[in-house]
Amino acid sequence: MTTAIDERRAALLRDVPTDCYIGGKWVEAGDGARVAVADPATGETLVTVADATVDDALRAVAVAHDAIPAWSARPPRERGEVLRRAFELMKANAEELAGLIVLENGKTLRDARGEVAYAAEFFRWFSEEAVRNTGEIATAPSGTNRILVVHQPIGVAVLVTPWNFPAAMLTRKIGPALAAGCAVVCKPATETPLTALRIAAILEEAGVPAGVVNVFASSHASKVVGAMLADPRVRKLSFTGSTEVGRTLLQTAAPGILNCSMELGGNAPFVVFGDADLDAAVEGAMIAKMRNGGEACTAANRFYVHASVADEFSSRFAAAMGKLKMGPGLDESVDLGPLVNEPSRAKVVELVGSALDGGARALVGGAVPDGRGWFFPATVLTGVAPGAEILANEIFGPVAPIVPFETEDEAVEMANDTEFGLVSYVYTRDLARGLRVAERIESGMVGLNRGLVSDPAAPFGGVKQSGLGREGGHEGMLEYLEAKYIAASW
Repeated sequence: MTTAIDERRAALLRDVPTDCYIGGKWVEAGDGARVAVADPATGETLVTVADATVDDALRAVAVAHDAIPAWSARPPRERGEVLRRAFELMKANAEELAGLIVLENGKTLRDARGEVAYAAEFFRWFSEEAVRNTGEIATAPSGTNRILVVHQPIGVAVLVTPWNFPAAMLTRKIGPALAAGCAVVCKPATETPLTALRIAAILEEAGVPAGVVNVFASSHASKVVGAMLADPRVRKLSFTGSTEVGRTLLQTAAPGILNCSMELGGNAPFVVFGDADLDAAVEGAMIAKMRNGGEACTAANRFYVHASVADEFSSRFAAAMGKLKMGPGLDESVDLGPLVNEPSRAKVVELVGSALDGGARALVGGAVPDGRGWFFPATVLTGVAPGAEILANEIFGPVAPIVPFETEDEAVEMANDTEFGLVSYVYTRDLARGLRVAERIESGMVGLNRGLVSDPAAPFGGVKQSGLGREGGHEGMLEYLEAKYIAASW
């Protein structure tokens, strides 16, 4: 029997583009190959998409390179208005985009709608930033000449995006690149290419000229990206993904001395002091941990709670986690969808199993449910050993290990005991303490009494092995511009 969800799934897939978008045209892969896109809720294939070859990628680089002179010469206001139209079209097609995200990624409709709204905002923000490519003029200290600084488009940018936020990670890169006057070649993850291909169609409708934006999926990621980075016409790489892959891409980019932006792994600490508002802390923990079901680089990964409130916080947090309804994301009543694929779930199962074997206790969740799909329940672990593997690894799932602490110094030391430094969360009623700890924690972003930090108007990025550069804010567009100094006398 066909259900309403089945009908919606069919409607969403009926007209979604599945070929490569290169040079303003929808084309098959050069060798005609296709790659399957699976539904995480069932494990079944949704559709197949064109599986781009190295030759396809290099053709995209060529058309992007040819498109830059005319696009960069367009007045900044015109480029901004194209991005503004893209924002409006994304808002108009929000339900369709959210549905596609649910189908290929697995997150709930609530999360998917939030992602589409967030993703669209990057087009609006950078439509406004396009006219703010300001330079400088000064007199040299010696008085011999003027110092003029202008910012010019860096050139062809290769954008490699992950599966966990298939819309937002793409618009966060395309928006500033187009605002700056660059052209782009985008390679979304093969798990979630449908959203990216649909956004390519939206950008075409918004008036982006042929060749300025090119999008394709490829199961030959290392070969395809490696070939593009070796092409001298490519001058920029922006990558979001694991630190392991980021290291490899930095090595690949080194011979060409490419400008690289890297948003890599995280291991976010969530610190709750004894004076914290526990209602607010639990609410923030639910947001920081369960956004996208925990499959986010900004997800709270380790919970450090003052010993005086650890039991109460754990109990309240477990109760909130236990209320989440798990199921296919297209069901409006569902709070937690499946993980994206079987390897992702296997990693979560291994980390939880190791923690339980080490003496941890699951207050809620902790075991794989029966049935199809790659589901794992919301899980809260207490009694986690300080050196447990689950504290050292990015979980990327709906699992919250809790460790008590006694002093502020101890909390900061544990929070910083990682090679990563993307985001941290701190809850306390003492503003001085909160700001002091925020300064001491080694991360590019801190949520102080907030479980959400992402904002298109703010610089997003990490320190240590969580990445290089910043996305969003004014800094986001600067990543796609080169500063040129002109010495002049008059």
